Amino acid sequence: MERRITIPPKTRELLSRLSSAGFAAYAVGGCVRDSLLGQTPQDWDICTSARPEEILVCFQAERTILTGVRYGTVTVLLDGEAFEVTTFRTDLGYSDSRHPDGVRFLDTLRGDLARRDFTVNAMAADAEGRVTDCFGGVEDLKNGRIRCVGVPEERFSEDALRILRALRFAARLGFAVEDGTAAAIHALRSRLTAVAPERLRKELCGLVCGAHAAEVMERFSDALCVVLPELAPCIGFAQYNPHHAYDVWRHTLCALKNVPPQEPLRLAALLHDIGKPSTFFFDKNLVGHFYGHATVGAAMSEALLRRLHYDGATVKTVTTLVREHGLALEDTDERRMRRLLARFGEQTVRQLLALRRADRLGKGRDDGAQIEAQTQRLTALLERTLAEEQCLSLKTLALNGDDLLAMGVPRGKRIGKLLKCLLSAVVDGETPNERTALVSFAQNLLSAEEWD
Repeated sequence: MERRITIPPKTRELLSRLSSAGFAAYAVGGCVRDSLLGQTPQDWDICTSARPEEILVCFQAERTILTGVRYGTVTVLLDGEAFEVTTFRTDLGYSDSRHPDGVRFLDTLRGDLARRDFTVNAMAADAEGRVTDCFGGVEDLKNGRIRCVGVPEERFSEDALRILRALRFAARLGFAVEDGTAAAIHALRSRLTAVAPERLRKELCGLVCGAHAAEVMERFSDALCVVLPELAPCIGFAQYNPHHAYDVWRHTLCALKNVPPQEPLRLAALLHDIGKPSTFFFDKNLVGHFYGHATVGAAMSEALLRRLHYDGATVKTVTTLVREHGLALEDTDERRMRRLLARFGEQTVRQLLALRRADRLGKGRDDGAQIEAQTQRLTALLERTLAEEQCLSLKTLALNGDDLLAMGVPRGKRIGKLLKCLLSAVVDGETPNERTALVSFAQNLLSAEEWD
């Protein structure tokens, strides 16, 4: 049965221009896959029998960029939207296990599709939306299967990052990895050590945020641990504690399932207990404990994230969440909620509530209904506190550093320390957030001999 997808107007125009000039042209890859799944593609890539110089002639009226002319790619900007147009090609070896040593341009589509990673990414569609599927991608989509094009060992040897890509697609789509492809992933997983950190990070994000990340990570924990070796000691590590029904790794996966698919939160859930194996000890009753594991885990997480070249904001957020995930928030009242907001800010408090909920659910011992009820109460408390628009940061304090200088306080660290004391007093309700009251409170602090 002929399969068709809907081709957007701009993509159809590009394909039609190439076809009118006598060249074969197709939308290819992820855009076809996502369209067949009923999803909206993010990009529409085009492959064609036209050589790069012929592509430039076809689109001489448009702005073009020689993005990767060595590999046959020209970027065409049509009404401000960028499209990658690439000549049919076959790759000539991968000595660095990443880039092809060279390419040979082809005249037919099949050879181009044969070089691609997975069958679900090796489909093309013409300007009318008619799908060409040479390797069973439609059937694999129907059956929910990730399968390499051709021999899996060859595909992963060409570019080891495809191992992590397979896991990302499985986690995102909820597909099973075909047995031969899975066996090659397990066998060749060590090749991931040669992949650049930036490339690993991008795929890891997609994997961690996938709706089925926990299931994929459980089946392919050996491959994941090549990228994140800090997780390896957690696998099968029994906790010997009545509050935990699972070992550290299974608990981690349960927590991961129960946080929203936001990268910092998912990373924090994945890493929150990596400090446990190194801090474990038995008490006299042979009950297991992990005192200090959050602090150790935060340091380990920071080193791990920096190794993968994560940005500073993500590193700070994740390490804060890992370090503070053990905060007992259940009995938080209005005063403590103000303190939490003043200390961490709204976004981090929301993330801590989400991580704390997931951590407790992941223990397999606590009452799930009670956890949900407590989380709802805390969320409502957070919303009420924010709605009151109270002073919860130095930015909203009615007194600033210049005011303290005018009072005769010398420049230096004393200014910052005094401002923090004033903010704490406002948050705790000891003084209103009014300039006159804060000046008086500051003067009383300065006159106290024990202050400073």
